[in-house]
Amino acid sequence: MVKVLLIGNGAREHSIAEAILRSPQKPELYSYLSSRNPGITKMSNVFEVGSYDDIERIKTFAKKVGPDFCVVGPEAPLDFGVVDALAGIGIPSVGPTKHLSRLETSKSFTRMLMEKYKIPGLPKFQVFTDTSGLKDFIQSLDSFVVKPDGLTGGKGVKVHGEHLKDSKDAVKYCGEVFKTHPAVVIEEKLEGEEFSLQSFTDGKHVLDSPPAQDHKRAYDGDQGPNTGGMGSYSCSDHLLPFLEKNDMENAHRITVYMANAIRKETGTPYQGVMYGGFILTKEGVKLIEYNARLGDPEAMNVLPILSSDFVDICYGIINGNLEKVKAKFENKSTVCKYIVPKGYPANPARGERIEVSPLVNANMYFASVDQKPDGLYMSGSRAIAFVGISEKLDEAERIAQQALGSVKGNVFFRKDIGTMGLIQRRIEHMKMLKGI
Repeated sequence: MVKVLLIGNGAREHSIAEAILRSPQKPELYSYLSSRNPGITKMSNVFEVGSYDDIERIKTFAKKVGPDFCVVGPEAPLDFGVVDALAGIGIPSVGPTKHLSRLETSKSFTRMLMEKYKIPGLPKFQVFTDTSGLKDFIQSLDSFVVKPDGLTGGKGVKVHGEHLKDSKDAVKYCGEVFKTHPAVVIEEKLEGEEFSLQSFTDGKHVLDSPPAQDHKRAYDGDQGPNTGGMGSYSCSDHLLPFLEKNDMENAHRITVYMANAIRKETGTPYQGVMYGGFILTKEGVKLIEYNARLGDPEAMNVLPILSSDFVDICYGIINGNLEKVKAKFENKSTVCKYIVPKGYPANPARGERIEVSPLVNANMYFASVDQKPDGLYMSGSRAIAFVGISEKLDEAERIAQQALGSVKGNVFFRKDIGTMGLIQRRIEHMKMLKGI
């Protein structure tokens, strides 16, 4: 009997739990969560709720349940060193050590590694630890992006023309960042269409999942403030409408080069997920950033259509023989859309009850909700993700949208994710950039 420890409590982890339990090896699931997720707790043999920075408590729980391996969902436990701590008591993990999780937690680490090993897809950039020379470099760029060097919950990046008016604004923001972060990375602003490529790796071999496109803006038409992600879609041909096969090959190649560079630089293989945030520009594929775990919501586009044994993939990562494992995904389209409380993300409604129709035809993954005797209550962040799956993208979108419309309560959601109108805008945008 395979025993798996899952760390995490969001919709992403709910979909990971589901993928684990689909394994023909009939694994037992044990979960450590920072808050009670009704989906994950129901699927778990045993679970415990505690803080992710309480490493001793996690170790105690792990010793008690004795898992064969651990899967780490969110980035925070990686940064707290949970993989290192579990390795110290003989439990391997799908997830990088604290040192290697800098792939996500340190923007400067990733950029400087790309520069040193001449990895393609690198935009113009410079790392600053103080304001000296900052203004001159910013003014040398046509347009720019400011990235704090460290975790910011996805809300620290500021973009010229959206959040920052000019170099004066940028220097002021950098001064604020230096109070809490050791450095900032200034990069040229890239123009194109973004996409996510989530890859499993044992440090030498890389298995890709189908690409997905996330939607960060809160409102229809890509308007409003940035969020953790309002939804995402993927296509049955395992491309995206604005991507060609060679674009995917180039993104894959960048991840392979990066995995090799990490191993050469640190002497340690990166074992886990390398989730590349890429952008297709008129010059080709560029890397925006890497995350050291599956995406939320993009995990929910790819894991439900994974027809291979997820537990086998985990063992391939841990044992360093991922080349012997195949990752097969069904040729189906997926559309993931989040229900969120009204006012999200700036001033969300909290503690309000919602009702979900029992006739929902979409996959449903719980995020920030609390199951009480009289129903589900929202906590203030993204509440539930619904995923429509079908051979055709428009049908997948219809399934997800129908599920969203069945929820009663003080909620809202984006109606346009996965729709032909929005996707056509993406296609036309790339045609315009390429001069087609």
